Amino acid sequence: MPNIKSAKKRVIVNNQRAARNKAVKSELKTVLKKADAAIAGGDANKDALVKVAVKKIDQAAAKGVIHKNNAARKKAQLACKVAKA
Repeated sequence: MPNIKSAKKRVIVNNQRAARNKAVKSELKTVLKKADAAIAGGDANKDALVKVAVKKIDQAAAKGVIHKNNAARKKAQLACKVAKA
C-alpha cells in the first residue's frame, strides 16, 4: 500500500475504473452471446438483439474499454453472421 496521499488516491481510482471496465466488458460479452445464439437459432427477434449488440459495442468503444478497431471488427463479424443466416 502506498504512503503518499496522491498514490493512495490513484489506487482507489484505478480500482473503480477497473470495476467499471469489467462490468462493461461482461455486459458486452453477454449481449454478443445472446445475439450469436439468436442468429444461429434463427429467432424472430435476432435483428433487435443485433441492434442492441452493436449499440453496446459502440458504447464500449466510446468509453475506451475496447479499441475502436476491435469494435469495428466485432460489428463486421456480427453483420457477416447475419448475412449468412
